[in-house]
Amino acid sequence: MNSALVLGNGVSRLDLDLTVCQNSMPIYGCNALYRDFTPDVLVATDGPISKSIQESGYSKQHRFYTRTPLPNQGAIQIPNNWKGWSSGPIAAAYACYDEHEVIYLCGFDMGGVNGHFNNVYADTEFYKQSNDKPTFSGNWARQLIQLGQQYPDVCFVRLIGNTTAEIPELDRMKNLKHMPISHFIGRINNSGEL
Repeated sequence: MNSALVLGNGVSRLDLDLTVCQNSMPIYGCNALYRDFTPDVLVATDGPISKSIQESGYSKQHRFYTRTPLPNQGAIQIPNNWKGWSSGPIAAAYACYDEHEVIYLCGFDMGGVNGHFNNVYADTEFYKQSNDKPTFSGNWARQLIQLGQQYPDVCFVRLIGNTTAEIPELDRMKNLKHMPISHFIGRINNSGEL
């Protein structure tokens, strides 16, 4: 099966060894992920972090998508059909565009931790503080549902960890399944593939 892993930056993704995962499938990621790990594809939609990524030279060496590419920095403009979408759903959209049949979504926690902001990069540049309220996730859910409708033959698998919120709206996404992160890790570690 032609699989890909799409990483949001919810805390649950810290359970994964990304190097092991990348040996099994391409990885699509968002925003500040590039600080710690080089995915196969990186997406950033917010202006300040996108500008910082491009000015770092990252986009000249790696596949990077953004709304506002700077001249001569190698970034690729996100098409208008995903205008207004957030980085995570756009990263998943590129995995669909690249014709992956199974797309694992990890770190798409879409909720808070004990009522606080749930993000690996909390308390760092361009991010909220860890004691801030969670980011509203309704747009992400709506965008994923639209993506599922646009790509009905793709199987989406949302990996569930201790910090992953239950999102009832996602039940409308007929081609979405859920899997415990521990199950995913066990399969990757034992066979190198899913």
